[in-house]
Amino acid sequence: MAKVVVDAMAMQRALTRITYEIIERNKGVDDLVILGIKTRGVYLARRIASRLQQLENVTVPVGDLDITSYRDDIEHDAATDPTVSAANINFSVAGKKVILVDDVLYTGRTIRAAMSAVMDLGRPKSINLAVLVDRGHRELPIRADFVGKNIPSSQRERIKVSVSEIDDRDAVEIQQA
Repeated sequence: MAKVVVDAMAMQRALTRITYEIIERNKGVDDLVILGIKTRGVYLARRIASRLQQLENVTVPVGDLDITSYRDDIEHDAATDPTVSAANINFSVAGKKVILVDDVLYTGRTIRAAMSAVMDLGRPKSINLAVLVDRGHRELPIRADFVGKNIPSSQRERIKVSVSEIDDRDAVEIQQA
């Protein structure tokens, strides 16, 4: 059984608030780049960038970050080095203020992998993290700088984020595992 805890309007408001917080914390959008962590973080990143465009009248570069080969919880071929898929990153992160965007922050392992991937692309001025949902239960000392909603949950529960671009609706649900 699933319980909707964030509907489409609440998601839109949360992303708008995150966008304003990004502008405030960075004193504008100079040297800002946004990297969405595949899969749903990519769509959230694009929405934030679109809102930044509306508010600041500046196009902020947005890229898709595939961190699969950086994960420490997935078996990899020892003969291959991790490589970041930069197919949709056509800009440099060196010296930039990077905003990583993901849908859910849970153990912190995805974000650790994403930071390693970003560092392989270049040395940014800073890395900040924006997440739609922070559910707690960290295994690593990682925290989000921008949070849409804190949703305390048990480890037996699952947080499911749906985005209209691929799921035909916007929602965040808690599901019993």
